[in-house]
Amino acid sequence: MTSSEPAPLWDLPEPSRSAPEQKATPAKKTPPRKPARSRKGQQTPAPELPVAKVVVDIPLAHLDRTFDYQVPEKLHESAVPGCRVRVRFAGQLVDGYLIERTDKTEYERKLAYLERVTSSEPVLPPSLHAVCRSVADRYAGTLSDVLRLALPPRHAKTEAEPPAEPAPAPAAPEVSAWSRYQRGEAFLEALAESRQANAVWQALPGEDWPRRLAEAAATAASQGRGAVLVVPDHRDLTRVHEACVELVGEKGVAALIAGLGPAERYRRWLSVLRGAVRVVVGTRAAMFAPVADPGLFVVWDDGDDLHLDPHAPYPHVRDVLMDRAHATKSSFLVGGFARTAEAQLLVESGWAHQIQAARAELRAAAPRVTPVGEDFDVARDEAARVARLPAVAFEAARQAFAAGLPALVQVPRRGYVPGLSCGQCRTPAHCRRCAGPLALPGGSADGAPRPPACRWCGVPETAFRCPACGSVRLRAVVVGAKRTAEELGRAFPGVPVRTSGAAEVLASVPGRPALVVCTPGAEPVAEGGYGAALLLDGWALLGRQDLRAAEETLRRWMAAGALVRPASSGGRVIVGAEAGLAVVQALVRWDPGWHASQELEQRRELGFPPAVRMASVEGSPTAVASVLDDLPLPDSGEVLGPVPLGDYDDEGNADRERALVRVARPEGRALAAAVRDAVARRDARKAVEPVRVQLDPLALI
Repeated sequence: MTSSEPAPLWDLPEPSRSAPEQKATPAKKTPPRKPARSRKGQQTPAPELPVAKVVVDIPLAHLDRTFDYQVPEKLHESAVPGCRVRVRFAGQLVDGYLIERTDKTEYERKLAYLERVTSSEPVLPPSLHAVCRSVADRYAGTLSDVLRLALPPRHAKTEAEPPAEPAPAPAAPEVSAWSRYQRGEAFLEALAESRQANAVWQALPGEDWPRRLAEAAATAASQGRGAVLVVPDHRDLTRVHEACVELVGEKGVAALIAGLGPAERYRRWLSVLRGAVRVVVGTRAAMFAPVADPGLFVVWDDGDDLHLDPHAPYPHVRDVLMDRAHATKSSFLVGGFARTAEAQLLVESGWAHQIQAARAELRAAAPRVTPVGEDFDVARDEAARVARLPAVAFEAARQAFAAGLPALVQVPRRGYVPGLSCGQCRTPAHCRRCAGPLALPGGSADGAPRPPACRWCGVPETAFRCPACGSVRLRAVVVGAKRTAEELGRAFPGVPVRTSGAAEVLASVPGRPALVVCTPGAEPVAEGGYGAALLLDGWALLGRQDLRAAEETLRRWMAAGALVRPASSGGRVIVGAEAGLAVVQALVRWDPGWHASQELEQRRELGFPPAVRMASVEGSPTAVASVLDDLPLPDSGEVLGPVPLGDYDDEGNADRERALVRVARPEGRALAAAVRDAVARRDARKAVEPVRVQLDPLALI
């Protein structure tokens, strides 16, 4: 203490007793100090692991990382890893997920506190977070976008319900039906021994494939492991779910589908998260199902475009389940009647084995396939000539009705007459007012058929004249399902006609004589199988401007043909296409593997997926150019385009453009990272015009 400072009162000398008594001024007493109080609203950090790493729900690429927040003492118990939280970010309250808690941070300034814990339920466990992070990296997306797809919206009342008891492990099922397939029993043995096995399964025609998938799932569940089975639509979901309930039990199976109500969807998802359910069956939304200790991942009919999620970052079910199987050392199965080029690549690379029947077994199960071209012999029946029904198809349908069986008719388009063209030169017919496509609306007005009308502006065309050849005649490009049903109904009087399409999709039909007219993908299952299947207007499917036109056509044909009885029982398939086409030959021989290998080889020559990895960048010309200019390409990188899309402005410039960037498959991850970083830098500059990035898009043309 320096001399300039006054001495404290207790250090002053006492007054001498011998000195004259002086009246001393009493010293002012200092009041005792009160304990320090915190200011109103001031929080104290948690006693342990006070730093929380949070993913904020903001879909900006340059913010795709975790942010550090301080955990207040009052939230110490409820702020568990994986829970939902609310934090203040850039001055606003936003949702987020607490990834982990630590005791240190690299942020040099004062950390903001968590505002509140929305729910202490750990909806994002480390395993699911790793899956979502991997999917975001693979598809050049953000983690917040993937979390929107993986986690259903919270339902507080449902979350407060007590958790259900875990379902008991089922008994091992009978799997002798898999002996019809080469390597089928070996795959089930690997599941029973909890060993990893990857396979591509080509199901036989007429196979009870929901039962086979249920047997595989029950085998994995009997060992205490989980299984995820993803199918394209709700009709397939119903069949697979019923088969799984029969083998595993109702309490051990959960059906996840986006069409459920918010409460029921969240209840089923929580039952999977909490380990009460071992087998999950669902549509595309189930690919992120958080099963405990997974042992099997299955995707059925991976070529169906319903397996591609239309929301960013546009993941595909097959690729997501394949990544999950690889990360968890689980088994993976791709099943279907047909085979995609992507599945063929798994086989040729040795990553997966093919499970298929011997040729003798296949010939015994497959129907007889007869191709007919455009110059077919028309049936002698007057009504059949009007419907342009081939004589062989007319006879096949009559034989099916005589045997007491229904006949399936597959038409490429729904509606009455979806498109019209010139009757002489086949030039597409367009509206004189807006250049839109002409079509027949159907029905009649004042007793006369309605004239053709534009599908864009609705103006009727009463005096058509072809601008190419001057003809006034019109012809149908593709006759729709409704018109086909009318014409076939006149060709087969007394036979009931049923339709299955977009308006009403039938799940099944009874096994009695009937004409079932449907669009591709809406084929109902017939009791006992169909007696015949008529696949009309095959050229309309094959003539589509699509890289996958042949693959998609064969998939649709085989899905319909698989519902027909074997050739030994009189089952026949009549396909309206030229016999010399490779896709028709694959159907005649029922050999989708051969066609898939050809498709894959052609894509290797052309440099298209899955032989390469490709990124599509779509947006305004300015936005696409900004991404491409800031995109460091790998060594094998190549830019195709950009090419115009959609309409043009008054100056002749395209409103939207698309560019394709392709690299060799080993550099696919590097391409995704480069595209993501370029978009992140663009977002950091606060670019206004949006840009759409998609990895390995299905539509390239």
